[in-house]
Amino acid sequence: MKGSERNADGTDRLRLLVEAGIALSSELSLDALLQQIVETAAKLAGARYAALGVVDRSGRGLERFFTAGVDAETHAAIGQLPRGRGILGVVIRDPRPLRLADLATHPESVGFPPGHPPMTTFLGVPILLRGLVYGNLYLSEKEHGGEFDEEDEHLTQLLAAQAAVAIENARLYESSTRWLHYLESLNEIAAALTSELDLEPMLEMVAGRLRELLDARVVLIALPDSDDALRVAAARGEGAETVAGERLSVGGSKVGRVLARARSERIDSIVDDPEVDQHIARALGVTSAIYTPLVVQGRALGVVAAHDKAGDDPRFEDDDVRLAESLAHRAAIALDLSQRVSREAVQRVVEAQELERKRLARELHDETGQALTSMLLELKSLEQAIETEAGSEHVAALRALVVETLRNVRRLAVELRPTALDDFGLAPALERLVGTYGEQSSVAIDFELRLGSDRLPSEVETTLYRIVQEALTNIAKHADAGRVSVVVARRGDAVMALIEDDGAGFEPDGNPNRGLGLVGMRERIALVGGRLRIETAPGRGTTIAAEIPLR
Repeated sequence: MKGSERNADGTDRLRLLVEAGIALSSELSLDALLQQIVETAAKLAGARYAALGVVDRSGRGLERFFTAGVDAETHAAIGQLPRGRGILGVVIRDPRPLRLADLATHPESVGFPPGHPPMTTFLGVPILLRGLVYGNLYLSEKEHGGEFDEEDEHLTQLLAAQAAVAIENARLYESSTRWLHYLESLNEIAAALTSELDLEPMLEMVAGRLRELLDARVVLIALPDSDDALRVAAARGEGAETVAGERLSVGGSKVGRVLARARSERIDSIVDDPEVDQHIARALGVTSAIYTPLVVQGRALGVVAAHDKAGDDPRFEDDDVRLAESLAHRAAIALDLSQRVSREAVQRVVEAQELERKRLARELHDETGQALTSMLLELKSLEQAIETEAGSEHVAALRALVVETLRNVRRLAVELRPTALDDFGLAPALERLVGTYGEQSSVAIDFELRLGSDRLPSEVETTLYRIVQEALTNIAKHADAGRVSVVVARRGDAVMALIEDDGAGFEPDGNPNRGLGLVGMRERIALVGGRLRIETAPGRGTTIAAEIPLR
């Protein structure tokens, strides 16, 4: 009878393990997933207490700690969470399962802090991602006063293997979502930067957007004020008002050194860096930083400094540096444009943006798109292997979410730079743009294209495409139109585009958001020697006519 009970218990635990695997594969929030892993481990091994420690970047301690079985009052009594010393550190340094009948007898045991519940039995199991330790599962106090046995260890290892796959999927999903948000923001920023020539608002916008994207406490932008000093020209975030307008020595500050070296630097501990201006650091109360120069054609025009990532760990990561550099690159181009304000500078900015849009669109399509497609294939295999209806429903819902994300990625790639424009020319690109607009807006749209068989010059094709794209975007956002007409045709030695709608119309100077888009249109068409005419009034629709000479 006892053998039957053990078999039944083993069957129940295997069923719990299978159900846990299904549930874990359906969770996309990393924090929620880690907490679910801890709670499942406690149930699976029959432990009163369980914890999951996430190993920090040094591989020597813990940066995050999730628990099960410890209430809020006990947490408060214990105080600071463990950092990976004592028995916990043993499993970090030697990532192999560790079972103990009595924690106190181990030579590395350092005891417990005041308020910590008593613990005797112990089981530690590493979670490995691609051969590297991501974290460790810690279990204590086997139920009914027993010890953890070999079966507990084996089942916990199986759970750790399932958890590793789920963690990787959650991290991939969060990364894809984060970069999708980044690319959307980058698209908006690039459009705004091309139309903002006033220096102060432009710098404030860059500081604010970078702070948002990096989740930083404060972001500063310093520009040279003289040969030997810089001035904080823009600041956004906590304490920004205390440093705005401050002057920094080129030779006596980190900002000045980064300007001179023209390369980014990440500082994990400001107090340990002798180049940092400690006066500014103390005024802001910051501990970490990313310094990114604004470089154009090898010339450093200024420096962006971001301080203290939000959360328990204020340090930035390599991805944050790349993100800051990407935005700084665009900001530097806009800064150069603002300082020089010349036709040639505008032309270079537009060309650089189009090239960058093309690169980003291809990377988004090839890298992120392929990663999401691979996830779909893995989920399809998982769905076929699952036998329970609930499990199939969870995986089907997850697949639907990934499909929607993949669709958004592809849409954003097309918005950034459609491959058809480079590969086949203006006509196919406009056909797809207008077709997509009609599908998404349910607005009746008349489209007429008379360009002949010969392709237009590349800069003309890009200008016409962006004008039609911006016009349709404005109509969708503001016009409330019932019908739209788009005509693009050659006329002798020129090509023209006519976009009309029967919507609400507007006062040309009454909507600043729409005004920015119209300014961008005018600047683009001026670069190719064209003309832009806009006819509109409230309640009378809008007509945009663009004409570009072919020479």
